[in-house]
Formats: sequence, C-alpha cells, structure tokens
Amino acid sequence: MIIWITGASSGIGEALAYAFAREGAHLILSARNSAELERVKKNCIGASQVDIIPLDLGKHIEIFSIVGEAMKTYGKIDVLVNNAGLSQRSLTSETDFSVDKKLIDVNLLGTIAMTKAILPSMLAQRKGNIIVISSIMGKLGAPLRSSYAAAKHGLHGFFDTLRAETFTQGLKVLIVCPGFVRTNISMNALTATGKNQGTMDEATGKGLDPNIVAQKIIAAMKAGREEIILAEPRESFAVIVKRFFPKILSRIVRGAKTT
Repeated sequence: MIIWITGASSGIGEALAYAFAREGAHLILSARNSAELERVKKNCIGASQVDIIPLDLGKHIEIFSIVGEAMKTYGKIDVLVNNAGLSQRSLTSETDFSVDKKLIDVNLLGTIAMTKAILPSMLAQRKGNIIVISSIMGKLGAPLRSSYAAAKHGLHGFFDTLRAETFTQGLKVLIVCPGFVRTNISMNALTATGKNQGTMDEATGKGLDPNIVAQKIIAAMKAGREEIILAEPRESFAVIVKRFFPKILSRIVRGAKTT
C-alpha cells in the first residue's frame, strides 16, 4: 500500500507516518522542511519503503508538476493524507490581507491542488482513500482564527462534494476534525503581519497526544467512516451546541480562551 502524507515533518502527519510504517506501508513523506523529513524517515520503523518529496502547498502549479513526475514512478497512490497546513493567531481587523491569502492558499487551495493532482490515478484504478485533516474550526468560528476557519470550512464543502461525486467509483473520503492536539501548530501559526507566533499556546500544549490521534484516524479509515471529531469533550460539545443553539455558542465563544 502506497501512502502519501503531506505535512509529514511534525505533529499529526509525523504520527501518522509512524503508525502506517508499523503496518508495513510504502510511505511518501512531504513537507517544506527536508531535514525534518529525513529525521522522520529514520524513525519510520517497519515501513516497506520511505521516500521523501519536498513540497510547498502554497505553490499550486509546482504541485501538479511534482505529483505528475512522482506518478511516473509510483503509478498509483492508495491513500492520500492531506495534513499540511498553517494556523492563525490574529484579529481579523489587524490581519494583513496577504496573510489571509496565504492561509487560504495553503490550507484550502493547496489541499485541493494536491488532491486533484492525484485524483485521476485513483479514479483510473477505481479505488483509493483520501484523508483530510480539517479542524474543529471547520465546524465553527472562534477569535483569532478568521481565515484559518474559512479555509477549514471550505475543505468540508469541497470534500463532501468530492465524496458524493466519486463514491460509486470506489473512492472513500474521511474528514478529520481535531481539537487541540499537542503539536507545533501554535508555534508556526501566522500573526497579523505574517510572522510565526513562535510560542506554544497553553491549550495546544495540553492537547491530545498526536500518536493516539493517528491511531484513531487509521481506525476510522479502515471502518469506512466519513467524518470524525477528535477533541476533548468541551470542544466536541461546542459542535453540537453550534448546530442546535448557535446563539448560545456565539456568547460562549466571545469570551472563550482560544490560545
């Protein structure tokens, strides 16, 4: 089984690489940081093969070129894990538009480009799994996350549609909505000027273990699930409140600590 993971240099992507490696998978690991990918590769114990393909999801045209060349070698991809992304820590009114654009370019359009580059091969073989790492922010909005939430909401619209269109052609799409997970996402989050925040949020530091999250994602894929929420109870409950009592959640979110 050939599994391509974006954002594989840290966090959930790294944890998924190790989990799939233990199952003997052939891994293709992508991210911008080649040195970190090499580190992850060395720790992928049990994998049948591990290849590294550096990739920047913000460079959409390059994605099609890089994937096209890769497909000449691999021929097929059985599982695509769309994990790469950037978070945000800035007020809407203070955020430069270039930052909004970058968040949309990477989190939404980059993920779409990666999927469309691989999609023809999956359709040709009439099978494949696409795992999309969205967020609780794909279900609701919260302070300091405006364009991040917009991008994650967009992923749900795109991949729900893709699932409906390709279900009879053997494709399965799993959307994963994590809450706070103990990763470097807040360290790399973009501020209003586009600089990295550079600090660990308290909530992120106390978040879920990414290795446990990875195990649950793989179990959900094997079970044929279409969407899962992986979060602490209060975060999961917020999704329910949003659906049935949106005004109540609005009051709660206004005063919530989101860092």
